[in-house]
Amino acid sequence: MDSHGDSETRRWGTTHPTHLCVSVSLWLIFVPVFFVVSVASSSSQQAPAFSSKIEAVRVDVLATDNGQPIRGLAAADFEILDNGVPQQVDLVSFEQIPLNVILALDMSDSVAGERLDNLRGAGLALLGALKKDDQSALVSFSHRVQLGAGLSTDAARVRAALDEAVPAGNTALIDGTYAAITLGESDAGRALVIIFSDGLDTSSWLTAEAVLDASKRSDAVVYGVSVQSRIKPEFLRDVTSFTGGRLFEVEKTANLGSIFLSVLEEFRQRYLVSYTPRGVAKDGWHKLDVRVRSRKATIKARPGYLAGS
Repeated sequence: MDSHGDSETRRWGTTHPTHLCVSVSLWLIFVPVFFVVSVASSSSQQAPAFSSKIEAVRVDVLATDNGQPIRGLAAADFEILDNGVPQQVDLVSFEQIPLNVILALDMSDSVAGERLDNLRGAGLALLGALKKDDQSALVSFSHRVQLGAGLSTDAARVRAALDEAVPAGNTALIDGTYAAITLGESDAGRALVIIFSDGLDTSSWLTAEAVLDASKRSDAVVYGVSVQSRIKPEFLRDVTSFTGGRLFEVEKTANLGSIFLSVLEEFRQRYLVSYTPRGVAKDGWHKLDVRVRSRKATIKARPGYLAGS
């Protein structure tokens, strides 16, 4: 399995199974109403700065048999290889930890009209399916990245922000993705990021390489929805692969609601598997291989994680 493979880790954990602590030097500064990308012109080629030490690795794992989720698995049922070294699985949980669901939506001028109506409807359907302890937030991106509603259990704030969103300008998809991933990890919980875009990036400060590198260090799982065009959405394909998510390419936006709901349902079917790395280096790329013992299973997870400064 290479770094674009289908094996996923949730990392930067603490020894506490329900909380994740990340030490992050952010390029994005939270201010009322919108994010500002705080970089000098020469900084656009630099990677966002992260620093951490590995205390526990958390792996979101979707295990299926003939397309159906496998239930009832315990820690002893999982085998994890970290850079080829077998690890002792400490914890497995299922549908117990609240979600941080971040909607990262393209609000460039091409989204106006019916496409915007469908996007709003999909967002509302997703919010209606959240549980009481789940948190949600809205990040929109056009020529700027805007925080429509911060992360909280008050889904009404996200609904209001969706209603107020007005498409205009170009597309800062890469910056918007980084903002959404960062926001998803700003509180305890399992971070699910859903990105919608109907075009390619035209105005981001950050480079694709920098944000993809950040995604390898991140705990968030990213799903993307892209409207099909002549040019393939390579950035969204890569970021969903590195985080263990999935990319949907659609011709029309009429079925966005069903796609958003299917993403949420799939994410809820994942096991959260935790282990403390032993016998492996602390820095660099860690290739992961996740298996289920003693039975046939198809595994969907991230291919690995990037550790160190």
